[in-house]
Amino acid sequence: MIQLTRLNNHPLMVNSDLIKFVEKAPDTVLTLVSGEKIVVLETSQQVLEKIVEYRRAILSGTFLHSLEATAAAAKDAPPRAPIATD
Repeated sequence: MIQLTRLNNHPLMVNSDLIKFVEKAPDTVLTLVSGEKIVVLETSQQVLEKIVEYRRAILSGTFLHSLEATAAAAKDAPPRAPIATD
């Protein structure tokens, strides 16, 4: 998944495997394989760079390694106090 930004400045996580087209029109429009269109602040070049960076991380194993490190840190963390729900 890659993090992009909607036009209202809210972050958005997109599964890059589901992107069919990236268009410049003048905003960047992503068309997903489902036909859904998403307009983002990033340029088409930035979207491409994020996709390439994400896939490189997956293929090199660094992404998996960082997930394992995060899981190990969460396992060793002290338990949290329960949240009160009134």
